[in-house]
Amino acid sequence: MAMTLITTNTSSNAATSSFTSGIDSTYKLYIFKFININPATNREALMFNGSIDGGSNYNVADSTAFFQAEHDEGDSATSLAYQTGSDHALVTGFQNLTEYDAGGSFDADHGSGGTLWLFNPSGTTYVKHFCSTFNTTSYDNYSANSFVGGYFKTASAIDAIQFKHNSGNFDGIIKMYGVG
Repeated sequence: MAMTLITTNTSSNAATSSFTSGIDSTYKLYIFKFININPATNREALMFNGSIDGGSNYNVADSTAFFQAEHDEGDSATSLAYQTGSDHALVTGFQNLTEYDAGGSFDADHGSGGTLWLFNPSGTTYVKHFCSTFNTTSYDNYSANSFVGGYFKTASAIDAIQFKHNSGNFDGIIKMYGVG
């Protein structure tokens, strides 16, 4: 299956990055690629939510699971843990894609990169599943690999997606692809 680039959002000191067109019934799978995502403030998690009204509101309830593996730069600490504070149980707020405690850093040699998969967002019968993986160089010099899986609890079509940090602005590139 071929990936078709639909849109590229390049953010510079932006509060949000929104995709309000191109998410439709053309593809059953949409992939978002995140390149050099850097928050303006340390310890800020990258987050997202969907919209069923073209981006007027980003408040679709979701249920998720979040876990993360970490390893520090000095080779003195590692962890693998389920992150209860970063998952949702039918919450309408923005879902973390990276962990707050291992949030990104504005240092020049830090940042985040990752992938989010959104399955059949235009369907009008079932919930809309998604999963993601991100690697972040955190403010305290850890490499943190975050994994999120879940679903938007709506039978309505998801037709827009917004990304932001829990506080402050960010720089980076987000590309949206359709697969099919």
